[in-house]
Parts: sequence; structure tokens; C-alpha cells
Amino acid sequence: MDAYTVTGVSGGRRHRRGGRVTPRGTRPGSYRLGLPGGWQDPQAEPHLLDEVRSQLATGEPLDLLAQASGLIVVCDERNVDPFARARGAGPDLPSLEVLTGTFAEVDRVETTALLACLAELADEERIRAQARRALADRHHPLPPWLDRLGEATVIDTAEMTHVLGDGENVMVGLELAGGQQLTAVMYIDHNLGTVAKDGFVVDGPVAGLVQHMRSAATDPDFRWASIEPAAARARLAEAVETGAITVPRFETETWPACRPLFEWIMRLLPEGGTSYQRPDWDEAARRSLARRFFASPFGAPLKRAASRDLLESVLWFATDYGPGDPLRWSPTAVEILLLDWIPRKIIAESELLSAAPDLLRAFIRFSHAETGIRPGLTAETLAAVDRFEPEYQQTIRSPRLQGPAALMAAAGFLDLHGGWVDDEDEAAPDIEAILAANRTFSLALLADAVGGSDVLARLADEPLEDEAFSWDGIREDIRPAVDQVLSQCDSFCDTFLDTEYRTVCRRLLAGAAGGDPDLFRGTISSEALAAGVCWVVGKANELFTSGTGLRVKDVMAHFGVYQAKVTPRAKKMMQAIGVKPDQGYAVIDVGTPRLLVSSRRRRIIDRRDRLTATAK
Repeated sequence: MDAYTVTGVSGGRRHRRGGRVTPRGTRPGSYRLGLPGGWQDPQAEPHLLDEVRSQLATGEPLDLLAQASGLIVVCDERNVDPFARARGAGPDLPSLEVLTGTFAEVDRVETTALLACLAELADEERIRAQARRALADRHHPLPPWLDRLGEATVIDTAEMTHVLGDGENVMVGLELAGGQQLTAVMYIDHNLGTVAKDGFVVDGPVAGLVQHMRSAATDPDFRWASIEPAAARARLAEAVETGAITVPRFETETWPACRPLFEWIMRLLPEGGTSYQRPDWDEAARRSLARRFFASPFGAPLKRAASRDLLESVLWFATDYGPGDPLRWSPTAVEILLLDWIPRKIIAESELLSAAPDLLRAFIRFSHAETGIRPGLTAETLAAVDRFEPEYQQTIRSPRLQGPAALMAAAGFLDLHGGWVDDEDEAAPDIEAILAANRTFSLALLADAVGGSDVLARLADEPLEDEAFSWDGIREDIRPAVDQVLSQCDSFCDTFLDTEYRTVCRRLLAGAAGGDPDLFRGTISSEALAAGVCWVVGKANELFTSGTGLRVKDVMAHFGVYQAKVTPRAKKMMQAIGVKPDQGYAVIDVGTPRLLVSSRRRRIIDRRDRLTATAK
């Protein structure tokens, strides 16, 4: 699902719905850590040192680890609202390097304990090395679990899933030196983009937590199972990475405060695992499903001509967004479809859109019957259609923002006039202003994609010719590495795409190699670099959202890599060609037509023409 997807299309902040979380009553008590405030000299912050002293005295690791994790989070730029940063309104974050240096200057057992935590939990190796250097001159007695924190090992990994697939809990059991055991639990939401929605750490082994969850759960549709440690790492890494580009951020009493704890535990897990694999529903499979539905007792009473287009949109949502299974519908999926996705994505007359709830009811009954979902869950899902239909019917008959502007307004970043939200500004909505804001904002985004409004006005859609790779400006010492990446990109495009994509990949690769030669030095594999090129080109050209059937995970699977390893290098490639690397939209704006295939330019031209026509 789009990284920025939120429910609602009206101005003002809306609570974003997700999937089923850890069952009510099964989440045990855990360390409740808010984000600490600004940092000063530790000797002027006695409350922190008092807390650390008390945590050391207990001999239990969890509270102190959570304290250190929260301090690291305060310095993490991933917590800054990207729109605030773009407006120059983001907070001045404390530096973790400065914070570590401050601890190093104050020779006390409490700061020694914090340095021992930072030496393992800090995300960057340079910060961990800085903490280790400071510890080399310290001789304070520490608990064995802390003195030998680097000896911690993962001893168990498990998952808790639900039959409807909204999300799952991934659990990792950790044993510290001295024998203490901890269990980290992350709830990963699939409806909102396979994103880390909550996380916490508790004392005790995984087996004990699973037993507690089983006894407290009232829903018979939960399942518990062991998973491979490498798969657990891949799933956690993907969810954390997606969460970092999701706006607004998911926050709970313990998340993201315990994120550094999770990232440390992830580093203790083996690499090479496979993350989530979406069900494969190509165009032929969708057509077959539609035929079965209309031939069934559930779909036969519907007017096929009027329902066919609507079903096509419903299947688009069900296969390309959320968990990706059109035969498993949950109340959450119904809410997202009716209150966000159709009003925001589908441009059609309200008379046509008004039939969506009835079609959805019939399709839910059909799909749950095919899958064998128990009747109680089907009834819950149908009740959700009844609950959300009145708001849906009102929304599709009202002027509304669509596309990126709708997402930003629903998230609370734009007001109904298209300006940045001022929490004290409660101006009455103006319909013409809403429509004008939508056009203005959408045209601005199209201009960003191609390099400016003048370029947008002149944009043409001639197909790109087969273009040879340009070695101009590429250093001799990296040419063998670049040639390997080139060969793999060409092979991917020849197998899955076409000549135009091959030309664009060659252009991007040449620009990245010329702009940042260091990308092609070191130990990174040519497969990861080639996957990065194809990922950026695919994102720039709406390859993964335009109905081609090709997904990001297909790209990663082809090259035998996982996305968490590819994304950092892909972002460096973007920097090397002058593209902002921290774009959160499902489509990357490369700012030049040179990296856009003709079909992408055609869609931009069509959108440009529609927007300018409605402004007249």
C-alpha cells in the first residue's frame, strides 16, 4: 500500500486504522518509556543518573536497555515529520555523537552503564566504536549481562498470525550473559504497507509469552508458529524501513522508543532470509476470479455490465494493496476501501460509485465461501460495510481532494485551501478552493517529476530508442564493477520489461557511476546494485502501481537480495544524480524526462491536460 495512505479524505487529522493488533488482554506489562526531552550535561540531569542507578540496583536488564533505547531515539532523524523538515520547521535534534561524548567525559558508574548500552544498541558503527573507546578506560563494576552485552544471543523466533491476514506479531527471544531472557514483539501491519505499527520488549522467554497469549486470546482464528531466524530479520527490517517513510508516524507508549532495541536484536539474527511474499494475482488470474464470481449465486444477481468496472477496481485494491489476497476480507480492509481508497483513487460518477457497497457485500460472501472463512468473521466483515456505507455515500457525493493532495489533507498536513495546516486555523471550507488546491498541488507534483512547469508544458511521449551505455566520465578502476551491474540490469529488462526501460536503467547507472564512484567500490554485490537501479527506475515510472503485475518484491527475488540491503545504495544512487533520496511517495520524482519511459510520460501528459482543462 502507498507509504502515505491514511483513512479519510477530509481536512483535519484522522486516526489511521490498521489491522488486528496483539489480542486485547494478551499484551503483558512492559516498560513504558516516553521520549525523553532535550539533553543537557548529565551532571545537571540528576534524575537520569538516579534512574540509571536504580535500574542497575535491580539487576534486571529491561529497564536500563529501554532507557538507553529511548535516548537513542531522541537523536534519530526518522522521527522528524518530513513535511515540517521541508518547511524548515523541524526540531533541532541532539547529536548521538555529542551525547556519547558527554557520557565519556563524566566518569561515573551510571554513564559507564549507558556507554555499555550504546556500544551495542547504537545504529551506527562509528558511535558504537566511540562508546567502546570510552569504555576501555572505565573500571566500574557492571552486572554480567551488561558487562558482556555483546555476548547476547537469539534463542527463539516465532510468529502470531490471523486468518484474515491484516497483520502479525513477530517474536524474538534473546538470552543475555548470565541467563536472563527477553522477548521482543513487533506488530507488523499489512493493510498499511507492511509497516511496524507497535513494538515492545518483555521479560521472559518466547514460549512463556506464547502461552500467555494463547490463554488470553478470545479469537479462535489466531495461529502461532516458529519461523526461521533469517526470515524474522528480513520481516522486521522491512517493517522498520517502511515505518520510517510512513507519515504520520505510528506511535504507542513503547514505539518507536524501543526501535533501537529491535534494530540491535535484528543485527544478532542471520542475514539472507526472505521477507513477506505477496500472493501472485496476474491479469489472467483476476479475470478468472471475476468470471467465477459472476457465475456464482453471490454474483449472478448483479448487473454484470454495471458491476464489471467496479469489481475491477475492487480487485485492483485487493491484489495490489494491503495483504494482497482478494479472497480474505476484514473489517479493516473494508474501512480502508470505502473511506479512503475508492474516494481518493477512483474518478467516476457518484451513481456508479454508489453501487460499490452492494458489490462488496456480494464479493465478501463469495470470497469467504471459497476460502472457508468461518461465518462469524464473514458477519463481522459484512457489518463493517453497513457501518461505513453512510459516510462513504456522503463522501462520493461531496467535492473532495484526490491523489497526493487528499493524502496530505487526510494526514493533517494540508488544509482544505491547499496551505500548510496551522492548528489554530479553523477556516470554513470553500468548495472552489478545495478543487483549486487539488489542481494546483497535483500540477506542482507533475512538474517536480519532470523538472519544472516549463518542461511539463512541453512534455512529449515519443518512445525511447535503444541507447548504448555511455562510459563517459566513469573512472577506469570501477568499470569492471559497473559492467557487471550493467549486464544484470540489461538481463532483467530483457526478461521482464522492454527496450525503453533498458535505456533508462543504462542512463541512471551511468549517472550514478559518474556522480559517486565509491558506490561501485567495496563489498556490495553487483546484484544489490542492479536491484537498486531497477527499483529506482521502477518507482520513477510507476512500474509497480500501474497494473503491470510486477512488484518490488519480484525485483528483489530476481536478484536474490532483500530490500533492506538494497534501499541504502539506491538512495545513494539517487543522490549521485541529484534526486532527493528521502521521498516517501510510492512514485519517485526524478526531475527529468530522460529517466521516464513513454508510457509514464503519457500518463503525466494525460493528467496535466485533465487538470488544466478543469481549471478553465
